[in-house]
Amino acid sequence: MTTDTAALSRRARTTVVALVGDAVVILVFAALGRGFHSEANPVLGVLGTAWPFLVGAAAGWLLPVVRRRPLALWPAGVSVWLGAYLIGMLLRAVTGQGLAVAFLVVALCFLGLFLVGWRAVARLIARVAGRPRGLGR
Repeated sequence: MTTDTAALSRRARTTVVALVGDAVVILVFAALGRGFHSEANPVLGVLGTAWPFLVGAAAGWLLPVVRRRPLALWPAGVSVWLGAYLIGMLLRAVTGQGLAVAFLVVALCFLGLFLVGWRAVARLIARVAGRPRGLGR
């Protein structure tokens, strides 16, 4: 494999890991929240809760800086977090889903901690493992 091909492959893997990581965080957030509600189909309940935040995270991913360095805490992690939160809450509001103050605060904190936090952990692991400092570039 040529150097350019290897770099492209590494970059593609990094992007896929970041996309999956963000989706997992949002699905866990929704699943934990849905765990407090009894419902006939918990999978549909989780997806119903998660979709606005997934759309918001996808909007954050539209920014070129996120795609260029998807594991960077800033601006990638913060952009995905704020996109997921702000657009997610806007979509919840226009679709008649609840916006209780406690939910607003918990969502802001959970999504911020974990959408930015998992990137910090990934970078730390890469550093400890001896990978180059430019991980995610």
